[in-house]
Amino acid sequence: MSVDLSQFHQVFFEESYEGLDVMESALLNMNVEEIDSETINEIFRAAHSIKGGSGTFGFSDIAEFTHVVETLLDLIRSDQFEMQAEHVDLFLKSVDCIRTMINELEAGGECDPKVARELKVIFHAVLDGESKDSSEAPQSEGSDSSDIKNSATGEGWSIYFKPCIDILRTGNDPVRMFRELSEMGELEVVVNLSELPALSSLDSEACFLSWNLNLYADVQKEQIDEVFEWVVDDAEIIVTPLDNNTDNSPAEQLDENNVSSEAIEESKSPNAQAEVSEPDKPKAASKTPAKKESKPESASIRVGTDKIDSLINMVGELVITQSMLNELGKDFSTASIPKLLEGLEQLSLHTRELQESVMRIRMLPISFAFSRFPRLVHDMSKTLSKKVELVLLGEQTELDKTVMERIGDPLVHLVRNSLDHGLELPEKRLAAGKNETGKITLNAFHQGGNIVIQIIDDGAGLNEERILSKAIENGLVSENDILEPSQIHDLIFQPGFSTAEAVTDISGRGVGMDVVRRNIQELNGTVEVESNAGKGSVFTIRLPLTLAILDGQLIRVGDHVYIFPLVSIVESIESHDQMIHRVSGGCDVLRIRNEYIPIISLWDIFNIKAENEKVTDGILVIVEGDNIKVAVLVDDLLAQQQVVIKSLQDNYQAVPGVSGATILGDGTVSLILDITGLIKLAGVGKESYRKISESDDTEAA
Repeated sequence: MSVDLSQFHQVFFEESYEGLDVMESALLNMNVEEIDSETINEIFRAAHSIKGGSGTFGFSDIAEFTHVVETLLDLIRSDQFEMQAEHVDLFLKSVDCIRTMINELEAGGECDPKVARELKVIFHAVLDGESKDSSEAPQSEGSDSSDIKNSATGEGWSIYFKPCIDILRTGNDPVRMFRELSEMGELEVVVNLSELPALSSLDSEACFLSWNLNLYADVQKEQIDEVFEWVVDDAEIIVTPLDNNTDNSPAEQLDENNVSSEAIEESKSPNAQAEVSEPDKPKAASKTPAKKESKPESASIRVGTDKIDSLINMVGELVITQSMLNELGKDFSTASIPKLLEGLEQLSLHTRELQESVMRIRMLPISFAFSRFPRLVHDMSKTLSKKVELVLLGEQTELDKTVMERIGDPLVHLVRNSLDHGLELPEKRLAAGKNETGKITLNAFHQGGNIVIQIIDDGAGLNEERILSKAIENGLVSENDILEPSQIHDLIFQPGFSTAEAVTDISGRGVGMDVVRRNIQELNGTVEVESNAGKGSVFTIRLPLTLAILDGQLIRVGDHVYIFPLVSIVESIESHDQMIHRVSGGCDVLRIRNEYIPIISLWDIFNIKAENEKVTDGILVIVEGDNIKVAVLVDDLLAQQQVVIKSLQDNYQAVPGVSGATILGDGTVSLILDITGLIKLAGVGKESYRKISESDDTEAA
């Protein structure tokens, strides 16, 4: 019965991404002047794991390309090749190439080997130059067999292969290995039956055979080692050039020289030894996160056993509580009510703990999102001719997997913006008395029920005069407007706004910062910027820890109950006549602490019947969205509670002003309001809001 290997493809893809992350991280942190052998071994093991996996699943283009990469890495780690700075870039391009091919396979297509072929030409040129130098070096008499991997004369190789008795039980088939060898050239196979037992004692799952093979092909020994790499630790394998073995087979040489199995192991190439000595290392290295911008969203998630154990414990507590309640139901009386209430209280407590345990399973450290930036900063700093130091803080801060996947692109926009517009060129930094190396800091921490992510740079800061001039030119503000620094900074989030003099592949098209704010708002988050001229800027993102559960404030308008996200509420007040003013155009505004806030009526927007339609009769809930404050008129404030968000778009259709729905404790459905959407429905734009907030000629209503 054949095994459908496609069921294991996703596991291979995910482990390959992790291996590529390991390679990329190690390459970016490498000091070519003092190369750490463990770093090279780490890169080699990751590459070898990808090569082996791709070969197993028949992804030959990836296997062949990774084999070339692995060959150069092996020469470096065995001190036969001196690594230079340009080789780091070559390996990084190889990582990109392999990742692209895996992406194409994961998407269900065929990988395009064009870039891989171009890179292979470069690798072979590097290898050929090194091989020439290596051949001039004297070889000691006792050098191992890896030294002869380029010494084949073209006549071929003689191979002695004696697997262990249990090789068939491990799923390895010698015939498949011979078939791979036969694809390289003409293959002669002679089987040795001397150890085959009598038929009556024969175990059909055991292997008692050994083979002598002659391969007539102009191939390197390394290619033959690759065929046997999965069984190298469970077999006796000797590979020697045919021109050196015309008289005796490898098996005969063993008999004549009385070579032990330990000597056979020593005769294997360093490649084979390294490939087997640490078979689990690539898996251990998978702790390094994997989340690249070109990689499709993963449908799986790795969970620590401690979180699973906590979940199991909570389920156990629920089972106990359920049993207790069942017993009460068998012989229930009024005397049982105290125990029933106690059981219900325990049930509520265990349900909340179970909910928290389940949510923790979806929580991932933000290092998964941060992991892409060392490479991004490395490449962009070279493109822009800038010296940049990247500092990552709070990498173990956790947030929901869904939020993690959707915050990646906004973070990339902000980091690219800091690199391109924020940090100055080295000569300008020196002239300003700064270190020529700029610093970008990514910081993450929890604050209340939110996660805060900061992108901090020590560059020139926002050029307020240039921003204001561009805003006037684009008609966003007038020349007579007097804006606070924070209002000027906020202009960079306007659609199409850009201060770049020229359009480049990095910036200048004005499609960045407005997209950042919109994407973050879709996550029920906010983004703010603070800047000091000559000192740098800080972009601060605030996001909910999860998109599945929301802390909400229940409000009532007539017979309808709605939910405001608690994070959007600034305060709630009972209004008085002296607090309500009217500006030109008939808009009511609330004056509180010398600030004018537009008032919108929920009953008017949703066309429903309310108890209190007068502004002075109801309750005003001041909320904020898209950096605009509005006071929403409601009839009553109800409880605060956590609600499970259900998507309207998935189950019905998108509704303006509504971000989702939930089911309340009494079984009724309540709509969760989208503050930014409500503001747009009410027709309160930034321009009108600015005029209202700055208005001095208001009159009492």
